[in-house]
Amino acid sequence: MAKKPKDIFEVFFRRKPAMILVALRKSSKHRYGSILAKEVDCTYSHAVKILQEMEKAKLVDFEKQGRIKTIKLTESGDKIAEHIERIKDLFYK
Repeated sequence: MAKKPKDIFEVFFRRKPAMILVALRKSSKHRYGSILAKEVDCTYSHAVKILQEMEKAKLVDFEKQGRIKTIKLTESGDKIAEHIERIKDLFYK
């Protein structure tokens, strides 16, 4: 039985982390963890764990504004998100 494109994409990429990077790239403004979690359909705590790993890898930066932390892509994170989008587009054309 042949795999659907969605299944193949997920063989190469973990869906939630990939979609978090893509979601960050699609918006020009800084984002909140809770909003990203809703956009990629995962819990807030799972999104935070993913984002913390991305911060360690220097793909995202957290900026604290009072009690609120916003998230933005680093230059490296933006490049990787762009490539993920291109690869995803190849599967879904």
